Amino acid sequence: MKKIHASIITIGDELLIGQVIDTNSSWIAQSLNKVGIQVKSRIAVGDNREDIWQALDETIEKSDLVLITGGLGPTADDITKPLLCDYFGGKMVMDQDTLAHVTYIFEHILKRPMIERNTLQAQVPDICTVLKNAKGTAPGMMFTKKNTRIIAMPGVPHEMKWIMQEHVLPLTSKWFNSGFIEHRTLLTAGIGESFLAEKIKDFEQALPAHIKLAYLPNYGMVRLRLSAWGTDIEILNKDLDNQFNELKNNVLEHLVTDKDDPMEVVVGNLLKQKKQTIATAESCTGGYIAHLLSKHAGSSLFYTGSIISYANIIKEQFLDVSHETLTTVGAVSKEAVTQMAIAVREKMNSDYAIAVSGIMGPGGATEEKSVGLVWIAVASNNQVIAKDFQFRFDRERNISLTAVNALNMIRTMIVDNS
Repeated sequence: MKKIHASIITIGDELLIGQVIDTNSSWIAQSLNKVGIQVKSRIAVGDNREDIWQALDETIEKSDLVLITGGLGPTADDITKPLLCDYFGGKMVMDQDTLAHVTYIFEHILKRPMIERNTLQAQVPDICTVLKNAKGTAPGMMFTKKNTRIIAMPGVPHEMKWIMQEHVLPLTSKWFNSGFIEHRTLLTAGIGESFLAEKIKDFEQALPAHIKLAYLPNYGMVRLRLSAWGTDIEILNKDLDNQFNELKNNVLEHLVTDKDDPMEVVVGNLLKQKKQTIATAESCTGGYIAHLLSKHAGSSLFYTGSIISYANIIKEQFLDVSHETLTTVGAVSKEAVTQMAIAVREKMNSDYAIAVSGIMGPGGATEEKSVGLVWIAVASNNQVIAKDFQFRFDRERNISLTAVNALNMIRTMIVDNS
């Protein structure tokens, strides 16, 4: 059995200028992976005929399946449909089922008049198989060339996902005997990628050919992912579990979780298990830690609230940071974050607290304190731990690194208190 390879082409000038972030290809890749199909390439092209044509030539040559999103609308810059008609050698015809669907949407749902431009949505190449789009007006279209299946879908995410789930994924199970792809992911903290690679080099070299290891570093953490491909799902999972257990043992002192969860979810799960709560006092991060903790469902079970104390007067009035502390050692200090953590835990009546204060940049540095200096404190009912960090990046990354390290410090405290 050979591996089945897919390619993804996303179309639109807005993707290339950064106006719109391409989430479609990530979602498609994850969905294909679940049914044993590996994505060989992902190409983003603008609304340019020559570029789209070239992308089709390249991907059809090396793929069993090519999925296209974007450029199927009724406006002049939506050139995908007529291009596909020319590429596959057909002519445009009116698909009556699609026309009836589009008419119904305008007359009964949108309650707006149908204009001639809207009827263009129902025109399709006569050499394609039309895939109904119940969530919008632009249908999907399926073609075949050189034993490669090519499917074009709208770029609107919820429309694309509906066509994938209702048409594309069921069709792939009929077309391909693709085997299985399984993954196991763990998260480490407190060790850099290169040091981690050196630590597990013997393990990596001994991996069987059907299991691959990937390093995924991000903001002070490194994910390690084992991926395996095979034809027998039970044997595959057994092999993968054995290797994953060995990998965990190799990185045990740096292990955060053996699931593919972000740090804030790990902290939230620990607190929910213990039926405990946390509050935050933030200066330099401006509420970012609060955002991370509260953005996942169920956070009300463990997250009580935050005091965002950007100005020193707020630190004094609402977090009981002494005026003496602010005038002697300053807001970016061990003393300040310690007082902030104690106060917010008491005021929010929580079991734990995080407090942060720092200089995110690009300005704000002094002779004694440089850009990237951050103090973090974590507190329980009987302990406060404060630590300083010196980050060296831009403002956005310094904020993210502060949040991750703060969450990891509180995670460690919660685990140690178990």
